[in-house]
Amino acid sequence: MGYEYELLKRLANNLELELEIKVVHDIDEMIEMLNRGEGDLIAYNLTVTKQRTELVSFAHHHTTTRQVLVQKKPDNWRKMKLHQIEKGLINSPIELIGKDIYVVRGSSYIERLQNLSEEIGADLNIIEAPLGTSTEDLIKMVANGEIELTVEDENVAKLQRHQYPIIDVSMAISLPQRIAWAVRKKSPLLLEAINEWLLKMKKKTEYYVIYEKYFESRKSFRRRINSDYFSLTGGSISVYDDLIKEYSVSLDWDWRLLASLIYQESQFHPDKTSWAGARGLMQLMPATAKQFGVNNITNVHQNVKAGVKYLNWLTNYWKEEIADSTERIKFVMSSYNIGPGHIVDARNLAEKYGANPNLWFDNVEVYLLKKSNPKFYNDSIVKYGYAKGTETVKYVREIFIRYEHYKQFIE
Repeated sequence: MGYEYELLKRLANNLELELEIKVVHDIDEMIEMLNRGEGDLIAYNLTVTKQRTELVSFAHHHTTTRQVLVQKKPDNWRKMKLHQIEKGLINSPIELIGKDIYVVRGSSYIERLQNLSEEIGADLNIIEAPLGTSTEDLIKMVANGEIELTVEDENVAKLQRHQYPIIDVSMAISLPQRIAWAVRKKSPLLLEAINEWLLKMKKKTEYYVIYEKYFESRKSFRRRINSDYFSLTGGSISVYDDLIKEYSVSLDWDWRLLASLIYQESQFHPDKTSWAGARGLMQLMPATAKQFGVNNITNVHQNVKAGVKYLNWLTNYWKEEIADSTERIKFVMSSYNIGPGHIVDARNLAEKYGANPNLWFDNVEVYLLKKSNPKFYNDSIVKYGYAKGTETVKYVREIFIRYEHYKQFIE
């Protein structure tokens, strides 16, 4: 979830592209990676500056904000009157002289503070935080009294104030500035497509609902920030993490990959039942559960136990055919979703038509999709007939995409 993520998903769907996210904590590195071709779009609360326009092309801005000073109120501020609190705060740029101001590396705050230094005719002590330190980290340090001052965009700072009421963000140090996404200067067609989409999106109520959800709603923010599953602080995927870790050992999978599969199956809802009668976290059919020694399919432990046993059975099924362990997992997953028979057919078709029967992406998955075409499902080498493979192809891809996201946030 997240403001940028929700917009990016809609953009990707509009462009009929898959969304791949890389989490980068350093703004200079973001721009360098973009221009090296390691990414195609910077989607961040990125301020449009003259210096940056020399390095990247900005899309139409999606909002405006000001830069504000983040400082701590007096410890006993709740017992003080407003004018008493204000008296204990910095209220003028001149009062910043001689103060240490910590900012994120490569941020536009550095340029703004340098300009402010020129405007007041005195040097400011601008300290770039260590690599990997986020603005949220710096705000927390201000709230805890570890540092005195930092700078943040007003929309984000006001949001953080809900978590840390002791911080003050009332002093602006800039005029309103544009916030926009950025692409390489050599990507004019992508820029044009993004701008076209943004213009349409900003006319929809949905666009403003998303902004409200992440930047205005105190209730939503507190619920996220206090959640055990908030990626920046929680370190958990689900309430079933320990159970998933336990059973992933016998499967010899990264537990986060198994968690991604379980999310794909049930979104971690143990009482979910499909239209076909599959039940529980791993959406097992009663017959399959019974085959692997489980009678109580609604019991969370037994459901996962049976699901993992079935995955192990499928692993052994494909062990001789698919030598590469990573590729084998894709065949196991696709078989778990649609049954191994249809995957055998798709492999045979792939081999017949010159594709690699041992590679899933862009090879066997293509011929699973073709099994909805009479030309292919009536082929003499096809034993299991018609199959609508779109769900299975999507299933495998989404599990691996989510797994890549999990790896960036969860140990």
